[in-house]
Amino acid sequence: MLEALQNAFRLPDIRRKILFTLFILVIYQFAAHISVPGVDRDVLKALFDNQEGGFLGVLDLLSGGAVSNFSIIANGVYPYITASIILQLLVPIIPALERIAREPGGQDKINRYTYYLAIPMAILQSVGQINIFESLVQGSSDLLPGFGSDVLLTITVIATMTAGTMFAIWLGELISEQGIGNGISIIIFSGIVSRAPSSLYRLLQNHLIYNLVLFAVLVFVTVVVIILIQEGTRRIPVQYGKRVRGRKVYGGGSTHIPLKVNTAGMIPLIFAQSIITFPAIVASYFPSGTVSDYLTQNFGNSRGTPYWVIYFILVVGFTYFYTDVMVQNQNLAENLQKNGGFVPGLRPGKRTQDYITTVVRRITFVGALFLGGVAILPALVQVLDGILIGNAASGSLNAANVIGPSGLIIVVGVVIDTMRQLEAQLMMRNYDGFLR
Repeated sequence: MLEALQNAFRLPDIRRKILFTLFILVIYQFAAHISVPGVDRDVLKALFDNQEGGFLGVLDLLSGGAVSNFSIIANGVYPYITASIILQLLVPIIPALERIAREPGGQDKINRYTYYLAIPMAILQSVGQINIFESLVQGSSDLLPGFGSDVLLTITVIATMTAGTMFAIWLGELISEQGIGNGISIIIFSGIVSRAPSSLYRLLQNHLIYNLVLFAVLVFVTVVVIILIQEGTRRIPVQYGKRVRGRKVYGGGSTHIPLKVNTAGMIPLIFAQSIITFPAIVASYFPSGTVSDYLTQNFGNSRGTPYWVIYFILVVGFTYFYTDVMVQNQNLAENLQKNGGFVPGLRPGKRTQDYITTVVRRITFVGALFLGGVAILPALVQVLDGILIGNAASGSLNAANVIGPSGLIIVVGVVIDTMRQLEAQLMMRNYDGFLR
């Protein structure tokens, strides 16, 4: 692998792409430290000191420190991801969007609609994030004094955070066009990696040997399992019929359809996280009482047992839901029939589609349990800490959320994808690749 990296840097065009990608990531990290106007830095610091390792800690990790600085890019690229998910779900439901997607160049139009939808999503996320922060601030202090009452300040803050989101998306697009890898994924990856060392340092301040060994074991085992699940596929054999045109014979070959064990990636984790935190947000708008206190205690930053049980169920359910939507969007059986392909022993059309759906749902069971287990890993480590070292403070930083389960999925996926793209670039120039 080191030799392949050396080969990559010997080639001027690949070296330029790698250096350009690193340059864009440096710009992103600079932007992550520019705060929105009007933020009380003392209140912000106190808030994160009290919430370390909890929900805000996860948000800060995924944003590369932009949330703890209440940066102009505190929303990251997640409004764009949310918009992309929404459109993916709407395309098979709304006939007009489905027609556009099937037209030549239709995917470019869908991508343009995604950018348009990302703007209102960024506005909504900006307001929602500020409300969550304000609800968690202890005492009478305000994180953004005047927000909501001062019209000019309110518009300035929302406009700045929305512009920051579009700036982050633009940086990701620059990487995709002129750098190496998927730009949006690389942006998220850089945020996770840049924040992880400081989280690990704070973790090792207490119970050094125990936390270090547990962290190393968790990372190794989790990465191995993630690779096995993410790369696991079920191959469905496909045969193409022969076609005779004049004196030439076309087709007649055989191939396969690779169905991934985890088609949904980490999307179910994002869905479930958004829904599971909704009760705590609702509770913040009501006066303190039995219902409000229960929602805050079990679904807020403290994360009680009901939180983790419902989180697991939601992740499993969304994995099946999103996988079904993705498979339906691909129209595998229809495309096979159009190109003269068929699964041996099955009639083309509905019978083939039913068979593919059955196989996908069967292998998705493994992928769903995997994602559900990854989602509740911090809770399991929290219980283990309570048993072994008597430190099971709910929401505290532990070995499982230094990088975070969803963060590890992103890191492993982005590294594999980027390595494959570099390998493809090297193979075109007759160099050995990474994955040999």
